[in-house]
Order: sequence, then structure tokens, then C-alpha cells
Amino acid sequence: MVDKFENGLGELGITLSSDQRKQFDRYYELLVEWNKVMNLTGITDYDEVNLKHFIDSLTVVKIIDMNSVKKVIDVGTGAGFPGIPLKIAFPELEIVLLDSLNKRVKFLNEVIGELGLKKITAIHGRAEDIAKNKSYREQFDLCVSRAVANLSTLCEYSLPFLWISGSFVSYKGEFSENEIQQAERAVKVLGGKISETKKFKLPGTDMGRSLIKIDKVNKTPSKYPRKAGLPAKEPIQ
Repeated sequence: MVDKFENGLGELGITLSSDQRKQFDRYYELLVEWNKVMNLTGITDYDEVNLKHFIDSLTVVKIIDMNSVKKVIDVGTGAGFPGIPLKIAFPELEIVLLDSLNKRVKFLNEVIGELGLKKITAIHGRAEDIAKNKSYREQFDLCVSRAVANLSTLCEYSLPFLWISGSFVSYKGEFSENEIQQAERAVKVLGGKISETKKFKLPGTDMGRSLIKIDKVNKTPSKYPRKAGLPAKEPIQ
């Protein structure tokens, strides 16, 4: 019987080898194991993790042609979503996972080692600081984030990492149009342009999801992002 995970992959047009399936299963095992001693996820059921974390992470294919992407940064990756599922499904990607909690970075490094993943790095730091570093600023053609924050704040974290013609994709639940309207000025100030919004149901569920794609059309002024804490406390309005 074809399982829910396979159905979800089919809906997204993604085919995995048996080795890639084993990598996802081992990732699940590590997630549940480490979750006993640190807070990584509230979801631990096998089918639910496959659907609400793994398939959800891969839905970016609805709005981005992953064959045209080479370098990706996942801002506020947490337990590795969406970055690690993207790396497993598209092994040729070069990926940086960024998180502000060092213990989560230790978990990510354990997953990277256990799964034998190459060309993927987990770094500890805040987006506001790392985006000022020349090694990371304007170095990526795709930035992704499932982090929970308003769109204006997420843009300030994310757009500085992209070179011109790169794209930022924000993963959202069923957001209100107000959120996009409130972020319009921030998007423009930071050198972006909202190019597409895709609303859909998570495969096999009635859960509403949204992907917001923002293209980088101009350089981000050097004063952005502002110092740590400010983008969240005082979003650009």
C-alpha cells in the first residue's frame, strides 16, 4: 500500500530513491530521540512528522524550480525545516542552516553526520549578525524560512542574504492579506518585490498553507538588518 508520505511526494512530483527514504526515516528517529531531552517539535507521530514537517518543507517546489537553485540559506531553521528535507530530496544543493540556539545546531550537526550529507553547514548565530558577514551577505540564490514571525521582520532577516535575482520564500499557514500589505514598505526598502503568493492545502489534509515569494530586485541598504532584536521589536512599517 502506498503510504501518506509517498502520496504527498507524488502530489509534489518528487521521486525518492530507497536511500533517500532511509535518510528521512533516520532523520525522524534522531528527531524523536533528541526531542526527549530538548524541545525540537511538538509533533512526534511518524506519519505526522512525514506530512507536517517533511512534506511541508518540500512544498516550496510549488513556487520555485529547484533545478535552477544552487545555494540556499534556511533562516531560523530550528530542527532543520525546511533545509534538511530539501537537502535530502535535492542532494546537489549547497545549504546553510542558520539558528540562534547552539543546542539546536548540535542536533543539526548530528543529523548531517548520521545521514552522510555533504555541502551543508549548520551555523549558530542571529540573522541580524550573520547577514552583516561578507561570507554570507548576498551569497545565496534562495532563502527559505518556516520561522514564526511577521513578514516584515522575516524580510529584514532574509533579503540581505540574497544576491540580486535571488528569491526569499516564506512558509506560512493561512495568513491574512493584511500581513502582506503591512510588509509592502519593508519589502521595497530592503530591495525586494513580492512576485507570487500560493495558497494550497497540505497534501492529504485540509490544512491551509501559503508560500510567499519575494524576489530581490535591488541591493539591500547596508544599514539592514538593524541590530539584534530590532527587526522583531520594531518591524519596518
